[in-house]
Amino acid sequence: TGPLKDMDFSVQEGGGPRILHQFKLEPPAVSLRTSGEKAGIIDIEPRTGILYINGSLDWETKQVHKLQVESLDESGKRVKGPYAVTIYVEDINDNPPEFNQTKYYGVVRQNSRPGKPFMYVHATDRDDPTTLHAQLSYSILHHFPNPYEEMLFQIDNATGAISPSRKGSHYLDPQKQDNFILVVSVKDMAGTTMNAFTSSVDVSITVKESLWKAPPIIHIKENSTQVHPVNISKVQSNEPGVIYAIFEKEKLPRLPFSISENGDIYVTQPLDREEKDTYTFYVVSKDNTGELVDKPLQIHIIVDDINDNPPVCQQDLTVIEVQENEQGGSNIGTVFATDMDEKDSLNSRLHFQIQSQEPEFPSNNLFYIQQDTGTLQLTGRSLSKRESAKYFLKVLVTDPQFETICNVEVHVIDINDQIPIFKNSDYGTVTLAEDIPIGSVILEIEATDGDEPATGSSLIIYQVKEGDPNNTFTIETDSETNRGFIRINKALDFETMPVYNLVINATNPEPLVEGVEYNTSSLTTLKVSVTNVDEPPAFRKPFYKTEVSEDIPVNTLVMTVEAYDPEGDSIRVSKMVLKDMQGKYAQYLACEKILFLQNSYLLVEDNAAQKSRVFLTLHLHDVNDNYPQIATDYPTFFCYPVSGGERTLIQATDADEQLFYSKFTFSLADEMNARNNWEISKFNATHAYLSLKHANFEEKVYDVPIILNDNGKPPLENKVNLKVNICKCSSENSCF
Repeated sequence: TGPLKDMDFSVQEGGGPRILHQFKLEPPAVSLRTSGEKAGIIDIEPRTGILYINGSLDWETKQVHKLQVESLDESGKRVKGPYAVTIYVEDINDNPPEFNQTKYYGVVRQNSRPGKPFMYVHATDRDDPTTLHAQLSYSILHHFPNPYEEMLFQIDNATGAISPSRKGSHYLDPQKQDNFILVVSVKDMAGTTMNAFTSSVDVSITVKESLWKAPPIIHIKENSTQVHPVNISKVQSNEPGVIYAIFEKEKLPRLPFSISENGDIYVTQPLDREEKDTYTFYVVSKDNTGELVDKPLQIHIIVDDINDNPPVCQQDLTVIEVQENEQGGSNIGTVFATDMDEKDSLNSRLHFQIQSQEPEFPSNNLFYIQQDTGTLQLTGRSLSKRESAKYFLKVLVTDPQFETICNVEVHVIDINDQIPIFKNSDYGTVTLAEDIPIGSVILEIEATDGDEPATGSSLIIYQVKEGDPNNTFTIETDSETNRGFIRINKALDFETMPVYNLVINATNPEPLVEGVEYNTSSLTTLKVSVTNVDEPPAFRKPFYKTEVSEDIPVNTLVMTVEAYDPEGDSIRVSKMVLKDMQGKYAQYLACEKILFLQNSYLLVEDNAAQKSRVFLTLHLHDVNDNYPQIATDYPTFFCYPVSGGERTLIQATDADEQLFYSKFTFSLADEMNARNNWEISKFNATHAYLSLKHANFEEKVYDVPIILNDNGKPPLENKVNLKVNICKCSSENSCF
């Protein structure tokens, strides 16, 4: 209750009759009166001043009701007012959302981008749009058919935009399934409560082939005379408004292709197949942010050949050699020509024809050429070098449009129908000392051949056929004179072979013609008599080498050296010299002093005082037989007084080979209170730190017992007393 004044009221819609307020009457007022937007259910009880609603308000019908209230006296005159009374109707969620269509139809292309909408559904709610009552949320309830665990479509819950899911973008295929039914649900209250109103609708989606497809292989004729650019193909994205571009697969100076804003592909200049016969590039589609819309398409271009190249002779002059005994019909050679036009096409198909022959004697058609292969043949008779040594042919080579002349020269070659004949059938006896140097020429021999000079038919090869089992002799031919020179190939030895009875033959590298054979005219004999020479002793080996360990016992046999006298005389050792690598004479074997006995030799002589020397090499292997020691190159000292913690570096050495002392172990002996006063720690394989453990040291010399282990095979351990001087130091940091 309250006095009459301007008032505002908020009332939820629905809810039935209710009292809003009671205005108090103030004399002389005896009643109240209302006017305005009462909607037939809003009024005031005149005598009591009760403002009431006799029914239900509806927000969807009217959101605000504006009234005027005034007080009246007994005569009906206005006492106060009119005052404004405004009733605001508050919305309640009393309306379900409604789709604007009873069924939706959409089309999606195969390979469409995931998340890119291809259709929308739309629903409205009559409730207050400023409240959750009209906040709508979309979702897909069902998916028919649903061949995969994941849905192929997705919906934006706020906008109702339907798009392929990532799975759908990959798997949608009209060949497999060209129609889907989606049951799309919409909820008010933003879908956040269980009490929200829900509506649903069917969405029929047709799957169609992707527009974004690579065209078939594009064929372009080379050297086109059309005005360029020329349209050769077209691509189209599944989405409108994309930007097309070409991406090169090959790094070319300039790609002769372009693409327009609507996807038309052009060739921008004439192409030359002989320069490049295929092109491959990619076409891409992008949105206005530069993001790829579709997967790149690979475009293949084949440049088709036209007949624009003449035949070309492979050689300026083709030279063919023919033996004069070749039979008619024999293949004697091939004329080769090429055509730059496409291989295995009619444009590069060549025909061969003999245009002329010089000389035309004894016939003007001695030769025949196979028209498709260029193989040259003799027609019916053998050639004779006496008639003509050379023939000159002009061969016409043609393709369907061009022709070329190829020059051919046919050389008639003499056949090998003459055998070599020695001037002497016996060259007698040659006497040689057994110490004749290897390579010495002992005799010159000669045979003649009646075939054409400077050919394989007349060149003579000399060989020892019999009497030389060890290849002691070799024969070289002078190709200009056909003379043979017999040389010493291996050392002669009177004691082994005092006489050689050689049979020598002469042959040609070119085979003899059928019916002709070598005979005794191509053979000669030679006797070689070897005279004895008193030779010095010889060793069985050119040098002697052995390896021994340095700790082998005295009188152990380390090496056996064998020598003999070729004449069978007795021999004796006249001297043995053992030297190390520096050339010093070795007195005893110790690896620490001598690693190798090189420059050593053994001297022997026979009864004729002829001497021979052989070199000896003895490699000594080290034995771990030296105990490790502390290096004493520098005195060990600490400057007095000490504070504790000072350290100095000490080094271990070992006279053995590096292999055996590459890693030392340092430790303190458990005596003379050593471990209470000193500490030792490893620095590397050969050095360690010796440290003071406290400051209570006197100014004097201390003995520090250190145990060294060389970790060799076998390991050797040595206890060393290291003299450590704790002294007053000079300015040069050394003891006074």
